[in-house]
Amino acid sequence: MKKRRHKSIISLTVATCLLLSMFSAAVSAADVTKEQGTKIVPEGTIQSYVNDMQPGWNLGNTLDATGSDETSWGNPRVTKELIQQIAAQGYKSIRIPITWDQHIGDAPNYTIEPAYMDRVQEVVDWALDANLYVMINIHHDSWLWVSHMEKEHDTVLARYQATWRQISDRFKNHSNKLMFESINEPRFTDGGTQDREKQNEMLYELLTSFHKIVRESGGENAVRPLVLPTRETNPSQEDLDVLYKTIVKMNDPNLIATVHFYGFWPFSVNIAGYYKFEQETTKDLTTTFDNVYNTFVAKGIPVILGEYGLLGFDKNTNTIEQGEKLKFFEFLTNYLKEKKITSMLWDNGQHFNRTTYKWSDQELFNIMKAGWEGRSSTAESDIIYLTKGTEIQDAKVHLNLNGNQFVGIVVNGQQLQQGEDYVLNGEELTIKSSQISKLTKIGNLGVNATLQVQFNYGPDWKLKLTINDKPVLRSAEGTTESFAIPTQFNGNRIATMEAVYATGGNAGPQDWTSFKEYGNTFSPSFMTDEIKLVPDFFKDIKDGDVILKFHFWSGEIVSYTITKKGESIVGKVS
Repeated sequence: MKKRRHKSIISLTVATCLLLSMFSAAVSAADVTKEQGTKIVPEGTIQSYVNDMQPGWNLGNTLDATGSDETSWGNPRVTKELIQQIAAQGYKSIRIPITWDQHIGDAPNYTIEPAYMDRVQEVVDWALDANLYVMINIHHDSWLWVSHMEKEHDTVLARYQATWRQISDRFKNHSNKLMFESINEPRFTDGGTQDREKQNEMLYELLTSFHKIVRESGGENAVRPLVLPTRETNPSQEDLDVLYKTIVKMNDPNLIATVHFYGFWPFSVNIAGYYKFEQETTKDLTTTFDNVYNTFVAKGIPVILGEYGLLGFDKNTNTIEQGEKLKFFEFLTNYLKEKKITSMLWDNGQHFNRTTYKWSDQELFNIMKAGWEGRSSTAESDIIYLTKGTEIQDAKVHLNLNGNQFVGIVVNGQQLQQGEDYVLNGEELTIKSSQISKLTKIGNLGVNATLQVQFNYGPDWKLKLTINDKPVLRSAEGTTESFAIPTQFNGNRIATMEAVYATGGNAGPQDWTSFKEYGNTFSPSFMTDEIKLVPDFFKDIKDGDVILKFHFWSGEIVSYTITKKGESIVGKVS
């Protein structure tokens, strides 16, 4: 299935941006409050409207696909049953991204194909019938043609305005549970300026023309909620401030601000050694949404987080280790709730299967769903590693109760006994060696038992008792287009990989760090017992020896040397 990365976030893939994100994060919440005032505006009608939308879900990679129809990016046609199933999962709102480009006729009328407009309305009506709030927009048009606005100003503006005139007219008598989002991730850099002031001038022109067109189109559009993005839907303080001034100038009580968020970039894609949900990732998250809250929500302007997730999901939802992933989403969901920001999960088919109506990761959905009402409890890890052949000791795990109460531990339907099988001291859980020995007596490499740690709220936290031995990598030959290292993982899982030249210096893409991006440069396969080095990794590798270091979650580090000569690759254990 094709995935589409969010280009506004991907622009952070250079070392400079990483350092800025780490060490000169956005203006602190205190600074924003000082600069913009501390008055907290009581919740009005539009804030209540946005509150009622929580939680939300994106119908991604479907009507926004840029091919001939909505199936061109690998998803099936939308059905009424799918929409009903989304509502049955507990979602209250749905964002329907729409790309109009290939369905728009020539100048001067830029007529939208009637059949396509009818199809959009059919899906919108299904969602409204399911009692969902609905958001529609202009989506990938933002980079397909709106991005050319500086050089093709009149053409882009005319096409944009014609598109919104037709959308507004078609839906002017629809329920106000339908809202319009002016444009997704607006950008103006294709062949144009890099100057932010100029970009913001063009964005202002688009937003104000959108606002005028909708408000003057009659019917319910006179008061329909309208959603306005920052430049590239970026949550930086500079972009938040610009949008705030635009909304104030419009003097319209039914406007909503929107941003997108895919986490602290190194953690989001697993690069530069950020494979754990740690302090830098947490600080980036809290600073971002403190700023969003103080800039908008505290002043009576509601905010919708129109998309959220992790960028690594574009490669594989296992790019981030399961426990670290769950901790990130638990914390994010709760923090957004505290800040009264409605969130809409980005799902391009990677999360909710559109034919079986099952979640690809039920644990992830469970922890997000619990977060709609309160906090869940987690732990420092979801794996307890036991080295094969060594004496089994008591295992200590720090719990993050997050205000909840510990209830107990269940294994295979059996309740363990406190004092006999485990001890809880504050938030430190100790699993006794006698119980671990009993649960791992078979001694197979890999997960031998799963402890379900239970609390008075939220899903169980699963602790996997895992026996491991040192991974074994073997010699291999291949090419830059196809190279894989035969690997006995022996119960281990890879956390990250380093790559350096034998002569010194970091090797591979993004050579400002030795730690390479998971999935984009290397990809472990536990089904085929190999570690694949993907072609993109070799595009930035010079001929000669490269030393790879594979870091495993058990703490093991295994070195491996590859030798590149032209397109030929030979690998051996270091």
